[in-house]
Amino acid sequence: MNMNALKGRSLLTWLDFTADEILCYLEFSKKVKDEAKRGELKQRFLGKTVALLFEKHSTRTRCAFETALAEEGGRGIFLAMADTHIGVEESVADSARVFGRMFSAIEFRGFKQSMAEDLAKYSGIPVFNGLTDEFHPTQVLADIMTLEENFGPCKGRKLCFSGDGRNNVARSLMVICSKLGVNFTVVTPQNLNPDPVLVAKCEGFAKDSGAKIVITDRTDAVEGADAIYTDVWASMGEEAKKKERVELLRPYQVNQALMDKTGRGDTIFLHCLPAIRGEDVSADVIDGGQSRVWDEAENRKHTIKAIMLASIGNL
Repeated sequence: MNMNALKGRSLLTWLDFTADEILCYLEFSKKVKDEAKRGELKQRFLGKTVALLFEKHSTRTRCAFETALAEEGGRGIFLAMADTHIGVEESVADSARVFGRMFSAIEFRGFKQSMAEDLAKYSGIPVFNGLTDEFHPTQVLADIMTLEENFGPCKGRKLCFSGDGRNNVARSLMVICSKLGVNFTVVTPQNLNPDPVLVAKCEGFAKDSGAKIVITDRTDAVEGADAIYTDVWASMGEEAKKKERVELLRPYQVNQALMDKTGRGDTIFLHCLPAIRGEDVSADVIDGGQSRVWDEAENRKHTIKAIMLASIGNL
């Protein structure tokens, strides 16, 4: 596929992309990672600026966007939402129009998916979703990249998510897996099952790709998995529910006993981070030989660079 087809595209969710387009991003991510390992300097963002709009805290997302831009001769301008007029003295639409006159693109990390959509609608420039309550698309591209680094082409592989089946990472994994033909299992209590409307959409994509989507509360469903994935049990903004979630999700902790249920010694462990050892994952798993979380964290940078290069880079 020609990379020019991705020029000027926003990335709000993988629902808007074909399998071929996602694979194009994936291959380009591998290319820029190889370039980085060889120490090549390209300057493909020369003259480009990106508004980095953050409503939620960040480590990997902010670092990935800022370093990716800087390495290629561009610049990210960090804007904490609390320090702007957005949604207070000024509407999102008006702020977006201003950004569109000053920047090459916008990254948004915050609560509402509708905010990312409005920024894209009114700015007239590409918007990259660095995380919302509904989706985390840049994260899951890095996850698929990590899966492929360990097992080769992702189609036909099995990825299991154990934990809160409604969270943004689980939702995004279901979308990208269903598009790419990755068998995806969500292991979660029934009252934390993912949104049935989204499940139905993904089942439609899965019919075309050959993927199998399974939603279950049985931990033995991880049998045969290439990768087991989890996330924190209370996302940003849900701190008041922490105690309740810990009790509900304790049986779904990723520990060595759960890893052993795959029946495979080469199953890898993935986590979007930050992780809470002793809650969502045991220390021996995240710090053990099956963990690939640090490769996965590094891959955030390479995938984010590829996404931005495809959209606004001087290729």
